[in-house]
Amino acid sequence: MQEIIEQLAAKRELARLGGGQKRIQAQHAKGKLTARERIELLLDAGSFEEWDMFVEHRCNDFGMGDQTVPGDGVVTGYGMINGRLVFVFSQDFTVLGGSLSEAHAEKICKIMDQALKVGAPVIGLNDSGGARIQEGVASLGGYAEIFQRNVTASGVIPQISLIMGPCAGGAVYSPALTDFIFMVKDSSYMFVTGPEVVKTVTHEDVSAEELGGALTHSTVSGVCDLAFENDVEAIMMLRRFFNYLPLSNREKPPIVRSAKRNEEPDYSLDTLVPANPNQPYDMHELIRKIADDGEFFELQPDFAKNIIIGFARMEGQTIGIVANQPLVLAGCLDIKSSIKAARFVRFCDAFNISIVTLVDVPGFMPGTAQEYGGIIKHGAKLLYAYADCTVPKVTLITRKAYGGAYDVMASKHLRGDVNFAWPSAEIAVMGPKGAVEIIFREEKGDPNKINAREAEYKTKFANPFVAGRRGYIDDVILPHESRKRIARSLMMLKNKVLENPTRKHGNIPL
Repeated sequence: MQEIIEQLAAKRELARLGGGQKRIQAQHAKGKLTARERIELLLDAGSFEEWDMFVEHRCNDFGMGDQTVPGDGVVTGYGMINGRLVFVFSQDFTVLGGSLSEAHAEKICKIMDQALKVGAPVIGLNDSGGARIQEGVASLGGYAEIFQRNVTASGVIPQISLIMGPCAGGAVYSPALTDFIFMVKDSSYMFVTGPEVVKTVTHEDVSAEELGGALTHSTVSGVCDLAFENDVEAIMMLRRFFNYLPLSNREKPPIVRSAKRNEEPDYSLDTLVPANPNQPYDMHELIRKIADDGEFFELQPDFAKNIIIGFARMEGQTIGIVANQPLVLAGCLDIKSSIKAARFVRFCDAFNISIVTLVDVPGFMPGTAQEYGGIIKHGAKLLYAYADCTVPKVTLITRKAYGGAYDVMASKHLRGDVNFAWPSAEIAVMGPKGAVEIIFREEKGDPNKINAREAEYKTKFANPFVAGRRGYIDDVILPHESRKRIARSLMMLKNKVLENPTRKHGNIPL
């Protein structure tokens, strides 16, 4: 028995060593942690239960029979984050570049299957050179098996990808199918085809960082939700982010009570909206002042900045916040912002997270670039997301809510549960100037008449009371009351039940 125990200890030590001390040092030299170090940081101390430590690949071609390493380049299992269950896989770049073999994929699929059975999130720590070429189609089949599970798990359990190294070719599609993608600056990248292929085919000379680095995907493409400075920061922020999410669609998010409860009205909000309707202000200020402890976990902060999305808490309960940002493009909705917000609304709806929408939107962005880019269909994605959404929806219009954008931003007509407006709200088909120039086009040559018409239009329509008379706004509230009124509404809605008609699935305008 003692001999077997010693063999087990030796095998465990070999597996823990991965690709060996030399490759571990090379990983550290790049400023990267190893697969096991990442798991140790991510999970609560001593909570990790590893599976399939002794799995090896089954390929004998191209000399692979002599290159077997226990674990085959990925560490899998489950553990706890702040006492809550999570399944995790962490690819080990020190073993054959973290390349995915059939056995490697089987390990990932096993924990994904188990996570679905028990209702717990899956976090993938990606650091892989891609498909293991020596295994050919068996490796590609392994990727497809993972993709299928990503799709099956979508909307059932949260799935988070943390890109901590290379992720190229077919490997990018598993993270793309997950709910959130985080990246590490200067050490991670994602692209379908690498710089060499791009140069050969399109003659573009581009580096891996420019083509698919963290900054590219967090600012230009929108593929990445957040980019972090290093492995440690990424993992620590991921632990914090995890606290906002439920374990599955069968649960509600955890309640985390505020340590310092201050329910005094914030009168500074009464002067947030400038008197000049064309002057911008920062919607982040309102978000911080209605959220518990002023904490807001923003997603995609550097992409489509004209809309803000992220998680906060009210009375300890997780909420999703969608807010127009007047500081950028006057808060107009365009292609990128519509897609950004629509995907976030769909996530919140799938996982029982109430949505608070803060509205100051002058309309959809005009121009040939937007029309040729398909703003009609992309804008419809956000409309579809809100209309299909059945979780509690509370909307607050702070200033402008014009035209179709008023409808799209969680209006009462799209089953908004509680819709508030500040006295400064202007709810109309369009702004006073544009409206008057259309209605009274024959008077355009007389500035005095046009100015008088504009003042008349403002008095009659550019206010919240027309909508209020029709019941489209439930109440016009004072800005300093916002937190209290929204919190009460969410409390009233906590047991809301609303079901869409039975169907296989809707056909969102993709």
